[in-house]
Amino acid sequence: MNNMQEKNNKVFISGEIVSDAEFSHEVYGEGFYEMNVLVKRLSGQGDVLPVTISERLITNGCLEKGVTINALGQFRSYNKLVDGKSKLMLTVFVRELLEDVQIRNPNSIVLTGYVCKPPIYRTTPFNREIADILIAVNRSYNKSDYIPCIAWGRNARFAKNLSVGEKIAISGRIQSREYQKKLTDDEVKTLTAYEVSISKLMAYENAENFDPDEEFNLLGYAVESDKKNLYSD
Repeated sequence: MNNMQEKNNKVFISGEIVSDAEFSHEVYGEGFYEMNVLVKRLSGQGDVLPVTISERLITNGCLEKGVTINALGQFRSYNKLVDGKSKLMLTVFVRELLEDVQIRNPNSIVLTGYVCKPPIYRTTPFNREIADILIAVNRSYNKSDYIPCIAWGRNARFAKNLSVGEKIAISGRIQSREYQKKLTDDEVKTLTAYEVSISKLMAYENAENFDPDEEFNLLGYAVESDKKNLYSD
């Protein structure tokens, strides 16, 4: 992965593993596992986030339920066939486990990408402004990750005027959100959506003061000693 593509998509999470690690898939003989991690917000609420990790990073007991991990990686998307339909799935792909870190924020993300669809702007019954944005973030091997984002207030007003194809830079956190889907007149299913809650947003052409590395370092953590087991695909 080249340096620019690595800067396009950077995530740091610190949280407690709340599900057993289950085998997900294998690539060129390397196994990958999935689990859920509870990441507390600064407010005390929590987000339960899907996490994917290579077997290369797994050591005895390090991924058991109840263990706290500090993970550096990317927020990635992939398509999965669910009930005969293709569904966009999202996961925090771990590239590095960190030890001995001073955590400023347990959940931080910086993205640079392109607007995929016209933003959807709306207001709540309490007149809070919201805008939904879908961003395509380039990855190596000519792949892209499609990341749903949500902006609030002033950022929402800015986002509603963005054009498809416009390049933007954002920072914020990954959040989980439950919602209900009506299947029949008598059956309602509770589902979970994942998205990036935007704290800073700007058009890339005006982002001379938005350095992804600096922005990310301000958000997330400071390393006090070693890192371990760097994995990069």
